[in-house]
Amino acid sequence: MQKENIMLNSSSALFLCFSFIFVIFVDRDFIGLRPETAHQVSFLFSDRGTPDGYRHMNGYGSHTFKNVNSNGEAVYVKYHLKTDQGIANLSAEDADNIKSTDPDYATRDLYNAIGEGNFPSWTMYLQVMTFEQAATVSFNPFDLTKVWSQKNFPLTEVGRMVLDRNPENYVAEVEQLAFAPSHMIPGIEPSPDKMLQARLFSYSDTHRYRLGTNYQSIPVNMPLNAKVNNYQRDGSMMVHANGAGSPNYFPNSFQGPQPDQASGTWHSDFASGDVLRHETGDEDNFSQCGQFFRQVLDDGTRERLTDNIAGHMSNAQEFIRQRAISNFAAADPNFGRMISKKIHRILQEKGSSSQAHRKRNVQPLHPPRSVPPKGSTPQCPYGFSSKL
Repeated sequence: MQKENIMLNSSSALFLCFSFIFVIFVDRDFIGLRPETAHQVSFLFSDRGTPDGYRHMNGYGSHTFKNVNSNGEAVYVKYHLKTDQGIANLSAEDADNIKSTDPDYATRDLYNAIGEGNFPSWTMYLQVMTFEQAATVSFNPFDLTKVWSQKNFPLTEVGRMVLDRNPENYVAEVEQLAFAPSHMIPGIEPSPDKMLQARLFSYSDTHRYRLGTNYQSIPVNMPLNAKVNNYQRDGSMMVHANGAGSPNYFPNSFQGPQPDQASGTWHSDFASGDVLRHETGDEDNFSQCGQFFRQVLDDGTRERLTDNIAGHMSNAQEFIRQRAISNFAAADPNFGRMISKKIHRILQEKGSSSQAHRKRNVQPLHPPRSVPPKGSTPQCPYGFSSKL
């Protein structure tokens, strides 16, 4: 594949979260009941979960996609965007301080760097897996929680992304952006990745709700060098010619647009078998998580990872804590052991802290009034009851 420099204006700058940065609300109960989350949660609570600004983080397509060449030959791929500025992460203490005192830290860092001409860039790589390899590999290559070994599927450099312009207006060029996995160019197609399949329609639905039916007519979401010529008509906030007097149905006898046969046909592959709902939660959810803990992280990073998980889990109910510890121990016994010991220490410190024994200084009721004693069943003076 020919290398290509991809120069993007940074009206798309805050796509810098790429699809790769998901802002995840981690529910302690949920992650324990879905053990396939152990791998991603370990990434999230490691140093990688608090990058020191957008410029110093990698981006990942995360999903498995299908690339098809001009001969109709297809392979499965994963996209990687590696920061050319180098990885930099925040400590938990610095992250806590910044989020409460300087919430615009990362955005300002990116904006100022671009404004000063210090354009951040990312080198793009592909991992490639053939259909034959996908059929025999030891894990599900379409599972979003799994990674592909770079030893078995090495990175191939294909281009570079550069952010070289700041938005001129934040609302027009950032707030109204509408990225969606279904917006694919010819040659890039979806794989059987179940999470990707759901996102193909859910993102566009979200944009229609957030920005309106004609969100693709907003300038920042329109093609730069092509004329849109289709049969979409009407709807709220229609701002262009709306097809003028041309027909809004296909086929027609009045020179309406024709499908592009060259790019309109997707790659297909023969398959045979039963179609049914399949629960994948019992697949191998721990091997890659264990490899990440043992082989990727060093001693210091393992300490910080387990510190972060223990601090988060210490407020959960006991049975939820034990279930989560069991999951991490299944990935690596020392992983679970370190979390368990740290939770125990945190709970002991909380029990003996002055905060645990602090007494509230409650002010007198104003205006003064009488209220029913605590624990009694209050009676409504008008005879109403909350019981159905």
